[in-house]
Amino acid sequence: MEGFIDLIKDLWGFLNERKKYWLAPLIITLVLLGALIVFTQGSAIAPFIYTLF
Repeated sequence: MEGFIDLIKDLWGFLNERKKYWLAPLIITLVLLGALIVFTQGSAIAPFIYTLF
């Protein structure tokens, strides 16, 4: 978990230093889609989620 927090700090530092705030929604969307795919792979909801894409 500590490595993940370091990753978030580094990412925030990059966005803050380079003024690339437009990347934040893109990164958040990719993380949420990845989490959705991982959490629904073994569940009964999976066929309904895959029809959305």
